[in-house]
Amino acid sequence: MNRDPAPVPDEHDRAEVTLVARGIATAVAPEHGLTNVQAGLLEAIASALTGVSVDYRALEPLGPDELAEVLVGRDLVYRRRIVHHMVLGEFVLRPLPTVVAHRVAKYASALGVEDDFVRVARRFAQGAYGLAWMDLQRNGFVEHVRDSGDEADAAGAAPHPFEPAKIDAELAAGWSAFEGLPAGSLGRSVWEMYDGRGFALPGTPGGAPAYLAQHDFVHVLADYGTNLKGELEVFAFIGRADPDPKGFAWLATLIGLFETGYITDTGFFERDVRERNVQAPGMHQRIADAIRRGKQVCERYATDLFEVDYSEVADRPVGEVRDLLGIPPKASAAIEGGSTGTFDLAGMSESQRRFAQHRGDVP
Repeated sequence: MNRDPAPVPDEHDRAEVTLVARGIATAVAPEHGLTNVQAGLLEAIASALTGVSVDYRALEPLGPDELAEVLVGRDLVYRRRIVHHMVLGEFVLRPLPTVVAHRVAKYASALGVEDDFVRVARRFAQGAYGLAWMDLQRNGFVEHVRDSGDEADAAGAAPHPFEPAKIDAELAAGWSAFEGLPAGSLGRSVWEMYDGRGFALPGTPGGAPAYLAQHDFVHVLADYGTNLKGELEVFAFIGRADPDPKGFAWLATLIGLFETGYITDTGFFERDVRERNVQAPGMHQRIADAIRRGKQVCERYATDLFEVDYSEVADRPVGEVRDLLGIPPKASAAIEGGSTGTFDLAGMSESQRRFAQHRGDVP
């Protein structure tokens, strides 16, 4: 698939981007103004998606009704994604002020957006973390998987992305077979990622749930590492590549796990806020670029990446599958910000590096 150059916004677009930025900044600013993390992340996203640079620290306020007038010609999906940018701006705050959560809800209402993630943010602000996680699961993941058409179980419940892994000899055999595929193929590359880090294969004890394991193909295809920063990138990419805005649940969950600690345990991933990954140097460019790349995949391929049958293309070269899905290269800003490739030592966690070094795979 040909990769078209990113469109250059015209002057009208630039004006709209600035007005939208004013609305977002006004909605999510705590009492003493935007934090550096908020401003850096929102600026990077605006630049990555539109090509327009906006200084979020120097914007005049714009109220909810005024923002609604700016976006009156935009469809509901577009307005909903703007609300998600506001929610993202909330989710990186710890603590999340109640006044910010209520203000974002007012903006969402003015834009005609009824969104479950706005309610999740209000739960976080109230300290009701358990209820927030229940809402995020029910309305972000389970409902979305059901809507995707995936088969439900006998009781009518939709499959859950974080359901406990099951021992499944057939599933394990399918993943093991990737070892015999040609070097450079998607399947062989994913198998090498697992083997080089000591990951248990899906279907074996300690392996990832079959649904969640789909994201490991995206690690290879989008060329992201497997440490926590790489996980933030890959789920920002997957979430925005999803035509359904509910895909935002992936990034919301990872930020709750690895940045603010609002989420304790998903059943597979566990909270780890020792490093404050979103605040790390370069991460705002990396997350923003992952969102940009996901947006381009959404526009070209228009399919939830968790619904792709990667086994059908496992024997094809990685580059060929990237072209099939329309995955663009990383931006130089993301690479300069530290975005690593799947097989780069810097893209592994400390335990993964130790395993690889013990094996002799890396020096």
